[in-house]
Amino acid sequence: MFALQCMDEKVLLWIQEHRRPVALNYAMKFFTCLGNGGFIWIIISIAMLFKKPTYHAGMCAGLALTFGVLFTNLGLKPFVARPRPYVTLKAVTPLLISQDPNSFPSGHTCAAFSAGIAWAATLPGRWMPGAAIVQAVCMGYSRLYVGVHYPSDVIAGAIVGSLCAALSLAIL
Repeated sequence: MFALQCMDEKVLLWIQEHRRPVALNYAMKFFTCLGNGGFIWIIISIAMLFKKPTYHAGMCAGLALTFGVLFTNLGLKPFVARPRPYVTLKAVTPLLISQDPNSFPSGHTCAAFSAGIAWAATLPGRWMPGAAIVQAVCMGYSRLYVGVHYPSDVIAGAIVGSLCAALSLAIL
């Protein structure tokens, strides 16, 4: 665990040292805030329910998001209770402060991957599945960029979110 913590700190500090230009700071803060409460994915998934070609994608993502909240926010986060990096690592300068004191796993990343993987597996067209994955990866990176998660938090959130999507796809 010590080696993982050291690697987490080194990667996070490297990202912190390379935050440029300032305009990107504002863009990352805005983008990461879109994920607060999972509302962006919930709204998009609900909107998908009103069109026949995207109905299944909306249902799968909605179920995956529900699993993500249960496993991440109500299960793993309180059980692991890992403090945010800006609490334990004084060299981190966060661009945002989270209301949730627990860092592991990243709930934003879990939600982004829950919806993103479900959408990628079910959306029609050529560009939509790729865009669904790109938004998930960007959300995970934004959580590191703003300094509210360690890399292992984001990786775990991506894994849990992907498993939630796989579970919802298997059920539906």
